[in-house]
Amino acid sequence: MAAHTRFQRIRLAVEAYAPPPGWRSWLYEFLLFGFKQGWACLFGGLMLAMLLGTRLFWPEHAMIARYDALTLAALGIQIAMLAFRLETWSEARVILAFHIVGTAMELFKTSVGSWAYPEPSLLHIGGVPLFSGFMYAAVGSYMARVWRIFDFRFTAYPSRAASRWLPDLRLLCFAVMAWLFARTRVYFRNWHQHRWMPLLLGWFLVALFIWFAENLSTFSHAWLYPSQRDGWTLVSPEKLGAWLLLMYISFVLVEGLHQPEDQ
Repeated sequence: MAAHTRFQRIRLAVEAYAPPPGWRSWLYEFLLFGFKQGWACLFGGLMLAMLLGTRLFWPEHAMIARYDALTLAALGIQIAMLAFRLETWSEARVILAFHIVGTAMELFKTSVGSWAYPEPSLLHIGGVPLFSGFMYAAVGSYMARVWRIFDFRFTAYPSRAASRWLPDLRLLCFAVMAWLFARTRVYFRNWHQHRWMPLLLGWFLVALFIWFAENLSTFSHAWLYPSQRDGWTLVSPEKLGAWLLLMYISFVLVEGLHQPEDQ
């Protein structure tokens, strides 16, 4: 079992509270769900706030480039979260893996002109500033934390052998994902009992949230798509497909930390 964090003590104390039955109990569980989701999104939320904040308030002639400041700030947040036991070392390893994979993806996508980083920086590889890897790491952080915080269990979860060859199917990827996970339920314990939802629905909801965050990020000029160079426009909803695929890859990576428990 992962080492306890400071948040876990708070969570156990909050879960021990017993409001009167009826609508108060349902309302408390709903608020508790929002609180836990917010905590799981902590790193991603801080990254998004920094993107928007630096876009609005970063001095034009600052001694350090905005992108470099974002890289150093993201690294500082990670160090602080570990130092204050707001994150486990296992979760930090997941974040590192996502950072490496994400940076490699960024190098490829920028090389073919899918998007670009319009501002200068010293801390970069090729044309990719290092803070970009932390955007993927934010997804990894959420996946690892939400799995632990909600004590995920599964039914009809496909075997690991099936999940290993899925990313190589390319054009058939989404059809095979639907076939493999159509019956899979994820059970999550928000309060005293486990509730469930279809795993594919959960992936879609997270992908939708990432798409909203991506629109805020491009609005802040963290990166720009070709269609946004002459003025900001909404990111195409077709990008939801890419984020759905990222949800699958995220599960494969985080699965190394948490073996899916079938009940």
